Amino acid sequence: MKMSVRNFQALCLLVATLWIGQAGAKAPPPDDSLAPMVDRVLPAVVNISTRSNATIQSNPLLNDPFFRHFFGDLYGGRGIPQPSQRQNQSLGSGVIVDAAKGWVVTNHHVIDQADEITVTLRDKRNLKAELIGSDPETDIAVLKIDAENLVAVEIGDSNDLRVGDFVVAMGNPFGLGQTVTYGIISALGRSGLGVEGYENFIQTDASINPGNSGGALVTTQGELVGINTAIIGPNGGNVGIGFAVPTAMMKAVVEQIVDHGEVRRGQLGVLIQDLTTDLAKAFGLEQQAGVLVSQIVEGSAAQKSGLQEGDVIIGVNGQHVSNSAELRNLIGMQRLGNRVRIKLIRNAEPLQLTVRLSKRDPDVALGPETDKVRGLTLGAIPPDHPLQGQVTGVAVLQVDPNSRAWQAGIRAGDVIRSINQQPLSQADDAVKRLESGERSLLHIVRPGGALYVML
Repeated sequence: MKMSVRNFQALCLLVATLWIGQAGAKAPPPDDSLAPMVDRVLPAVVNISTRSNATIQSNPLLNDPFFRHFFGDLYGGRGIPQPSQRQNQSLGSGVIVDAAKGWVVTNHHVIDQADEITVTLRDKRNLKAELIGSDPETDIAVLKIDAENLVAVEIGDSNDLRVGDFVVAMGNPFGLGQTVTYGIISALGRSGLGVEGYENFIQTDASINPGNSGGALVTTQGELVGINTAIIGPNGGNVGIGFAVPTAMMKAVVEQIVDHGEVRRGQLGVLIQDLTTDLAKAFGLEQQAGVLVSQIVEGSAAQKSGLQEGDVIIGVNGQHVSNSAELRNLIGMQRLGNRVRIKLIRNAEPLQLTVRLSKRDPDVALGPETDKVRGLTLGAIPPDHPLQGQVTGVAVLQVDPNSRAWQAGIRAGDVIRSINQQPLSQADDAVKRLESGERSLLHIVRPGGALYVML
């Protein structure tokens, strides 16, 4: 039986409609246009430009008296060239979340180290912005602008999202002006990317390009469900893999920033690891789900509440926990002093404890704390490291074989004792110094030797 082109098109439309309905996706507006929603939301999406002054340091070796004398002669006795100033500029996006108070949410990396922040509205007004506070670990920052007739976006609940839902990304890619792209939710709860400290990303194929950082990810009804923050693609280009911080996480962070100017997180005080099939069997578990407590920190909230090594945490405040990333996010979004209900399995029996989160100790991590910079994965010196207790510094846990760090001879297991002759004690200190973009002098120690490396 032959089918006409018109009947074939009608059949395709029917199949597509049934598929969308079965997937639970939110269909586009009946008139097949997102323009009414875009017109309503776009005034809440702003452009952000920053300026910062960076000091260009001379080679750190010139701090050595011998080299200073040598290079002083080399420069005809005029002395070593002094550090110079360079002005940096960057572009990003932001979202007005409270019109009455002038609050704008963006990414921390958009405004990091900025000396001047300017917010440009859709009506071309340029406004100086005040930084209320930011949180590098979730890459969220809150700005304040003073202006009339602002428009805020309606904040939705990212917990209601499902894979396949249609979404729209709004931002300012490449500084071209406000741009809108359309796609679907590709995945939820993405973590382990090494982009931020706390990762629970919404993944979308709606194009998110450089300059979209801090922009809005909204539903087809115009509700904000995420803050665009990262992309994965060759040379920073978009290949349909973009990530956004969900509003459930954003709201918790914004509330603390507005109240305190920073995020004050509580801590359990445990070291944890994901369950393997063998570990699950060894602990008498029917399913490989949950997080194994491998160590309890002395004097921590966990110890005071009765948590024990060998416990398997399977829930926090009624939310299921299947891996360490989920536990880290759930605890990380809790305020200092909050009481949380921990559901666990001990000796193959279910148990529930209440823990009052204590002050966060920078030397104690909820799971392995790592930071990534310049191809290096950095963290505390592991307990089984051959130099543990003999040196202080930051351990190199991994090295990207394609990085300059690898070419310079840095390898996993090395310990960075100092950068530019300044001693190190924590990974985030190393990251801050290496993120400056300037070349740095690293003092590396390893079993049986030591060396200096310019990176």
